[in-house]
Amino acid sequence: MPDNEFGYTAWGRDWVRLAEPLRQTRPEPLLPRARSIARNDGVRTETEGRTVRAHLHRGGQASIAHVEVAPLTRAAITAIARVIPDPTVVTDEMHRALLDAGHSPAPTLVSTDCSCSARTARCLHVLAVLYAIARQVDENPRVALELQGYFDATEEAGAPVQEPRWTSINALDPTQFFERVH
Repeated sequence: MPDNEFGYTAWGRDWVRLAEPLRQTRPEPLLPRARSIARNDGVRTETEGRTVRAHLHRGGQASIAHVEVAPLTRAAITAIARVIPDPTVVTDEMHRALLDAGHSPAPTLVSTDCSCSARTARCLHVLAVLYAIARQVDENPRVALELQGYFDATEEAGAPVQEPRWTSINALDPTQFFERVH
């Protein structure tokens, strides 16, 4: 049995780091309960592309949480294809080779959402979903690449890179946004 219950592979550890960031300066009191929910199969996940929808049941409460993962960049997809020519079996050595090549396969979250009343991006349920995903990735590291859209992008190599769902208000130029009416 591995020493770590969650994140005992390098691929799974990347997902655990989303719940337990190294830059965190104080203990997160929700982490033990989130690990307990994930450990006791309180999270049922459904994956659709880069979005994970999870149903969580804890006692008499139920919540639905969504976690959306950012797609890999073209440069990252190219680097992964060079380092991992056959991604049917993904190993920790391949993860280390990607890091040595200067490309981190760690996921980036685009958005998180939960139906609970906490109204925070890092509620108990979202943390439990991250641990549940880490467990799935530990069992099959290929899932880490699937959730970041690697296989969709390699199948559609000629397709344009997916545009972001939202445009930041800071990205808009007000002088170019409105038309001048004469």
